[in-house]
Amino acid sequence: MTKQMYPTPMLDQLESGPWPSFVTGLKRLAKDKDYVVDLLGQLEHSYKTRKGYWKGGTVGVFGYGGGVIPRFTEAKDADNKPMFPAAAEFHTLRVMPPAGMHYNTDVLRKMADIWEKHGSGLIAFHGQSGDIMFQGATSENVQPAFDAINELGFDLGGAGPAVRTSMSCVGAARCEQSCYDEGRAHRAVINTFLDDIHRPSLPYKFKFKFSGCPNDCMNSIQRADMAVIGTWRDNIRTDETLARKWFAKHGMNELVNDVVARCPTKAIRLKEVQALKASPTVSTVAVSATHALEIENRDCVRCMHCINVMTGALAPGKDKGATVLVGGKRTLKIGDLMGTVVVPFMKLETEEDREKLVELGQKIIDFFAENALEHERTGEMIERIGIVNFLEALEIPIDANMVSAPRTNPYVRMDGWDEEVAKMKAAKQVA
Repeated sequence: MTKQMYPTPMLDQLESGPWPSFVTGLKRLAKDKDYVVDLLGQLEHSYKTRKGYWKGGTVGVFGYGGGVIPRFTEAKDADNKPMFPAAAEFHTLRVMPPAGMHYNTDVLRKMADIWEKHGSGLIAFHGQSGDIMFQGATSENVQPAFDAINELGFDLGGAGPAVRTSMSCVGAARCEQSCYDEGRAHRAVINTFLDDIHRPSLPYKFKFKFSGCPNDCMNSIQRADMAVIGTWRDNIRTDETLARKWFAKHGMNELVNDVVARCPTKAIRLKEVQALKASPTVSTVAVSATHALEIENRDCVRCMHCINVMTGALAPGKDKGATVLVGGKRTLKIGDLMGTVVVPFMKLETEEDREKLVELGQKIIDFFAENALEHERTGEMIERIGIVNFLEALEIPIDANMVSAPRTNPYVRMDGWDEEVAKMKAAKQVA
């Protein structure tokens, strides 16, 4: 470092709390980089003036239309020169993570070395987009940084009005709740839409997310334009040995208060062993010599709570697949939206199954590209045109299990209900 540190009294306050501060990390980087010294200087200036000084522009790498977020300083002196010249450019490279977020320490070290050489040294792992964020580089260093990252086998992620970086949970690699191969489904989709990631051409961003079970560790339902959530359609599996072991450790109070009472649809009942009923839709498991759980699977909404509490004793069924939802997003034009079910269940076991998923994704993206307004997400488009029009355009048959939100109005018109039920049954028989 050749430059003297700027006084940063306001930033210093951020180091005084009980939690680790990004300011401490930046100061550590500033010991070796004038770039970060000036970055801290501009940040302190922003805190003092309560104003941001970054503007966008156009910066990229050869052959790509997206993936780089350009930032140029607007903090200028009386001569219109940058007040903090070493950090006058602060560009960010968005890099796609591996499916399932599988890294090893050797790769992470090489990434850190690359960015220490070509950039600020500041790297973040984005919690919602999944991108590896290489933050802070000058225009001349963007291309060599990308070339080095690309040599490791990594590609740029999405930025701008494009298909954005997709995410998948660790899933089948390590999680016993996984209901399909998330990594394979993720790769099949991304490999298909790679051009749509690198060359923005949509009205606004479009996100895929893949979660292996209804726990939805990727926040797919809330965040993804197309969410693929693992599920099952048969009965919950049980293991009496593990159930008895769990009960011996936790007892009746915890069983009643944390499992039975928390079932949102009251599908679980605590019964005496001799009072259990036999039914094709009922799962039972004894927790002691006298008491057992009885689960009516027709009422189960796959919330995962009982399975999370009694893992192993209760488990997802064997007939596994995925539910596809469309239209989830964070706040923009009309507020937060949860994804709406468009395919209640589909198998994802074979290459043919995954091709069907890719085809569905292509249909949705094509319709979005043609019908969405500028800066409008998929969910907002559906709200505007109506879900029925959306489904008809995609030639997806309407199903009673397509749920956007629980019904709040108990007064339902039943005109033509019998005819609609007959249509649904006929469609299922054909499928």
